[in-house]
Amino acid sequence: MTSNPTMVPADPAVDGHHPHGWRIVAALAITSTVGYGTLYYAYAVLLHPMATTLGASTTALTGALTASVLAGALMAIPVGRWLDHHGGRALMTCGSLAATALLVAWSQVHTLRQLYAVMIGIGITGAMVLYEPAFAVIVSWFTPDRRATALLAVTIVAGFASTIFMPLTGLLTERLGWRGALLVLAAVHGALTAPLHALTVRRPPHAPATPAPDVPTRPDHHQRRAIVKAAMRDARFWILATTFIAQGAATSTITVHLVGYLASRGHPATFAAAVAGLLGLLSVTGRLVLTGARRRLPVTTIVAVVFAIQAVAVLAMPLLAGTRAGAVITVVGFGLGFGITSLATPALLAERYGTSAYATIAGRLAAPVTIAKAAAPLAAAALLHTSGSYQPLLGAVAACCALAAIGITSRSGSTLAHRAIDRGNDRP
Repeated sequence: MTSNPTMVPADPAVDGHHPHGWRIVAALAITSTVGYGTLYYAYAVLLHPMATTLGASTTALTGALTASVLAGALMAIPVGRWLDHHGGRALMTCGSLAATALLVAWSQVHTLRQLYAVMIGIGITGAMVLYEPAFAVIVSWFTPDRRATALLAVTIVAGFASTIFMPLTGLLTERLGWRGALLVLAAVHGALTAPLHALTVRRPPHAPATPAPDVPTRPDHHQRRAIVKAAMRDARFWILATTFIAQGAATSTITVHLVGYLASRGHPATFAAAVAGLLGLLSVTGRLVLTGARRRLPVTTIVAVVFAIQAVAVLAMPLLAGTRAGAVITVVGFGLGFGITSLATPALLAERYGTSAYATIAGRLAAPVTIAKAAAPLAAAALLHTSGSYQPLLGAVAACCALAAIGITSRSGSTLAHRAIDRGNDRP
């Protein structure tokens, strides 16, 4: 590349100590937990009861969840653009209300086609209320020294969404049936998420009316568009995209196929499921490791080490996973990388491109990564069917982790990024 523009700093008008910023963090921790619990994790619990009622196979019903994830991936791009221009309050409030209505509609489906339509709608609304918009709001409020702690708080709390809502959904289904369970979940979702988004989320304080000579004013639409265009021309952005696509494909593949692999090694189904259940807890562990270690080491170094550990753990599975201790060790090694990208992505994007167009750039990154996460388990199933063995699948997963470890540390034009303000801007 011929140009080497400079980095965009975080908006200096944002006060990392502003008390309302932490109220927003608390609210988004709650809404993200409820959102993931009701819009995503409940589906696994309701899968078999729905299949019985609708007279459809679990494979066909699983396809509805895949369609939901893909719809959310495509929605990430326009959502990011909206967040940069208008903030998160109206978008997240409307998304919460729409998601609540869709949960009610889900409880009333009678055909597979209706289920697919509802789940696609849930995927679209999920893109409006879950991690990506929540992170964009937090990034806009906090300076870098406080941003990592704020993001960690949200992801730690929301990391327990499956722990809370999967048992709750199971209990409700036993008592009320799957349709009644969904109505209760809709009530919980509507009562908590919409009011918290409407009353708490707002845009951060603007820059002072007369900024100091070295303090840029808040960029307008044309300046944000210039930032996004420069990011799309930045080779480093596409290296990051490839890195997170590879790691996302690896983690989603292991999530879906780990229980089957451990069972193929002779472990009881209950043990295999229990070990796979460690992944949720380990996702929180990995985030804590990243947040603690980044005080001493660059984020890219920490993430690269974790990705490399994942590759080694997968390569060790054929040798160690035949025993219970070996299975736990390898899963723990791989599980440290679960959830780490949810903190690494905001840190890397904000550091390189600033916060002015963060949501738009993050949305363009999230779309292909989410698509890869949705498609990878299906590709892995095809590979498993063709080869008749888990060895090629594990090799592919290890290769993806190794590629991610290399990609996260690669440098393209050192600290390449671009200026937030065009040279032709008539403001200081």
